[in-house]
Amino acid sequence: MTFTSDGVEAAVQARYSDGAAATQPDLCCPVDYDPRYLEVIPADVLERDYGCGDPSRHLSAGETVLDLGSGAGKIAFIAAQVVGSQGRVVGVDLNPDMLALARRAQGEVASALGYANVTFRRGRIQDLGLDVDGLDAWLADHPVHDVEGLAALEAEVARRRVDEPMVEEESVDVVVSNCVLNLVAPEHKARLFAEIHRVLRRGGRAVISDIVSDVEVPEALRADPELWSGCVSGAFQEEAFLRAFEAAGFHGITLVSRDDEPWRVVEGITFRSVTVVAYKGKDGPCFDHGQAVIYKGPWKAVEDDDGHVLERGVPTAVCAKTFELYGREPYGGSFELLEPAEPVDPATAPAFACDDGGRRSTTGLRRPAADPTASSPCC
Repeated sequence: MTFTSDGVEAAVQARYSDGAAATQPDLCCPVDYDPRYLEVIPADVLERDYGCGDPSRHLSAGETVLDLGSGAGKIAFIAAQVVGSQGRVVGVDLNPDMLALARRAQGEVASALGYANVTFRRGRIQDLGLDVDGLDAWLADHPVHDVEGLAALEAEVARRRVDEPMVEEESVDVVVSNCVLNLVAPEHKARLFAEIHRVLRRGGRAVISDIVSDVEVPEALRADPELWSGCVSGAFQEEAFLRAFEAAGFHGITLVSRDDEPWRVVEGITFRSVTVVAYKGKDGPCFDHGQAVIYKGPWKAVEDDDGHVLERGVPTAVCAKTFELYGREPYGGSFELLEPAEPVDPATAPAFACDDGGRRSTTGLRRPAADPTASSPCC
């Protein structure tokens, strides 16, 4: 019998409270972090690192980062250094013992860096609208004793998600997570991915390190609380993990690392660490600005996340939204971008005909110049 979501949460909370008190070697995979970023982090934080990857490798200066399941704070404190004083890092975790470790280390890390750009909040990663610390404070003044009290609590929860969300919609550049998504009960995983998508700005990305399995985890293993809290029972099947990003509306989904050696083998099922980068921003209306792209190769043809099939070397009409996507990561460099000789006014641009076959003559098209005043390099 599969664990209930309440049972999963209780098992995870108990295991990680133990992990906050003393190091739990079984909870972590060997990961090589950049030693430059470890020097300012207190030893008790480093010793309680229960990750399986390093999503901080995919961050840039100045970004706002949300760390899901931030635990003792190791990835958050590494991210703080990568994004620098102009960036910001928010860690979210439900376990109060782990949060206490992270919050105690904040001052020491900030003092060493010369700036403070990390905060930690208490909440469920599948419900980023609800600040649990804030709700606990409200409950202290409004204890629930009867049905009317329960109704008031439910109304307050709904209000807080709208008026005082823990993480606002489209407020972060990057969502990272290190071996935590597998700890969420199966019935909440779709909501988890939807929440990641919600809080990201358009053009933002998710960088997720997690444990995946080679086959679907059977019910017998899902009923084991020790395996649940040990990052096994809740592991995604590898292909299903990638499909979850796709179902949530992400594009450019890229498997940036996949451990050759398995982390564990349980009853013949292989569990290993992977890191996935996925981007937000492919949703929205399609308008025709007269643009086209040429896929450069090396493949004979490729299909993108919206179902566009692009043949190597063939000028293909795309909508303005897709044209903009192909000009940045993760597609940058794979396409020649062609603008019409006469620009199309976006205010009067017609809807793009997504089913017209896509081929477009290169007559009247040009590659956008980096400097509009620059002359052509051709003889």
